[in-house]
Amino acid sequence: MSQETLWSTRYRDAGEEYLFGTEPNRFLAHRATLLESGRTALSVADGEGRNSVWLAEQGLDVTAIEISAVAVEKARRLAAGRKMDVRFMQVDMLAPGWPPAELHNSFDWVVGIFIQFVGPEWRERQFEVMKQLTRPGGRILLQGYTPKQHEYRTGGPSAIENLYTPETLQDAFSDWVIEELVEYEDDIAEGSGHRGRSALIGMVARKPD
Repeated sequence: MSQETLWSTRYRDAGEEYLFGTEPNRFLAHRATLLESGRTALSVADGEGRNSVWLAEQGLDVTAIEISAVAVEKARRLAAGRKMDVRFMQVDMLAPGWPPAELHNSFDWVVGIFIQFVGPEWRERQFEVMKQLTRPGGRILLQGYTPKQHEYRTGGPSAIENLYTPETLQDAFSDWVIEELVEYEDDIAEGSGHRGRSALIGMVARKPD
């Protein structure tokens, strides 16, 4: 089953509900002041729009990419309901030749919230795409699960190798300035998809000028 089919099925099965809710991820939302340092943002694997719409509400010029047509349609409805303008694109961020040259070095912020749908063999490519999209001096913000999440089973991938450790992110962004890297636990409530005690990791890294 392709990633597009897999995710469209999950989002469609949620019906009128939003699988991960309509409120922004807490790690992202708690950095609202930091986001004021930029004007443009891209949310990758954006799902049903909860994070991209919130970013637009902070006054940023927002683009969102998502592989699932079902999710993009729901995200558009969410944005319209909140009277927010977000540029939604249905695209596979791992597709050959993506991103196009015109999007390289374009965004002050590139945001990836729970994008652990690939294993180590594709993770380098995924991070490289995000790095290409970020302008010099811009930042990547990541939120993910650590391997301890498998003890809680309150969301996230079943493949433990998809999850992040601090060492994973330090190695992947060794050529960037890691401004924040925090591993912690929290009780989260993000729709029916993420609910309960969770083992989390968050990172903010700045691209060299």
